[in-house]
Amino acid sequence: MSRWLFAAAASLLCCTAYADSIDVPALKSGDSWVYTYTTENGQRGWSQKDEEIAVERVTGEDVLITLNQKGSNQPPAEELRGLDWSHTVDINGKQQMVSQPLSFPLHEGKKWELSFTQANPDPKLTSRTTQCKYAVTGWEDVQVPAGKFHALKVECDGQWSADLAPGVNVAQLGSATQSGTTMVSQTQRVVPHTVTGRIYRAYWYVPTVKRYVKAVEENYNGSGFRTYRLTEELDSFKPAG
Repeated sequence: MSRWLFAAAASLLCCTAYADSIDVPALKSGDSWVYTYTTENGQRGWSQKDEEIAVERVTGEDVLITLNQKGSNQPPAEELRGLDWSHTVDINGKQQMVSQPLSFPLHEGKKWELSFTQANPDPKLTSRTTQCKYAVTGWEDVQVPAGKFHALKVECDGQWSADLAPGVNVAQLGSATQSGTTMVSQTQRVVPHTVTGRIYRAYWYVPTVKRYVKAVEENYNGSGFRTYRLTEELDSFKPAG
């Protein structure tokens, strides 16, 4: 089925259901999606890749998926997710949920929260806390490479805070002359302190696709400047045969 015919059929089918609550998707081994991922890192530039996500198996409350980047010679990665596409990882010796874009049954007005703290997430930080408040805002049309869909939108308005570890930053500056290159080093002591910022997440979920067709994740620093944005857009969906 062409992506355009599929998009039209999916939009028509979901219109009969969007007045009611939506149950957890019936994922099956062989379901697969292809997304285009666009990453923007502030003023440092951007990158783009295509990746296929496929269901390997469904057991209990978990689904094992494979992640295969288009054009890569590496074997697919395997990852466990919840049936609601939540992501749980080990944080300081305890399994904690770090992402929950959907919470079934879904319906307009539903809200949920997610909060977690990581100790020593990297050498520059002693801890980092993320808090996210999700809300189902309603149905709207969304255009992606796979076509136009009528989707249930979920938004998250949240914040992050991080405690910087003490240390020393070293910066080197070089100047070239006819006699050679001179390097000058500058050091700056980092005093332990806390920095904060905001986060924004948005997901457009289509029941017949069993997943969101678009997602946007943004991070902002303490001054309100966007430092990061990840956009996922569906290229195609192939249900299990």
